[in-house]
Amino acid sequence: MTTAPTALPLPARPGLVLADLLPATDRGRAVARDVALVVGLAALTALAAQVRVPVPGLPVPVTGQTFAVLLGAAALGPARGALAQGLYLAAGVVGLPVFTGGASGWEAVAGASGGYLVGFVLASFVVGRLARRGADRRVLTTVAAYAAGTAAVYAVGVPWLALTTGMAPAAALWAGAGVFLAGDALKALLAGALLPAAWRLAR
Repeated sequence: MTTAPTALPLPARPGLVLADLLPATDRGRAVARDVALVVGLAALTALAAQVRVPVPGLPVPVTGQTFAVLLGAAALGPARGALAQGLYLAAGVVGLPVFTGGASGWEAVAGASGGYLVGFVLASFVVGRLARRGADRRVLTTVAAYAAGTAAVYAVGVPWLALTTGMAPAAALWAGAGVFLAGDALKALLAGALLPAAWRLAR
């Protein structure tokens, strides 16, 4: 006597990110979808950069960029996420007013905040890779992935800040990372709520 198999909801296949769930019936449409996603995330990063809270006495303001960058990277994956930040960086260098406060040009990249902009590319790859391994499907692993991405941004941004301003390493670490950790923790918790919820809705 055999028993009919019980239909159970299957988890999303490993290796996928949220953007892969968007329909694309052929290669041409998949390319068009990916281009739209990359451009869209670059534009979202530019908008988030204008959410700016200056910190008195510090050269780097609090912005909404990091949240947009890392959340977008988890949704798009490593390649598209990193390409979006590369496009954002290139758009600013050629003169579009996409950086914080409407800044643009190579001078903005070469300044105190430039390392964070470059760090967005690395962080997007890190978070995107973790998302492809399923890290964005549970709260704790999403928070850990967000923390890893934040650390990647600081790994580039803090030394860059020290070099461009002449700060001592300890002072640069506090001014360029330490004062932002409470806000980073709140953003990580928010990401931990949003991304797993998005996966539950997508199933």
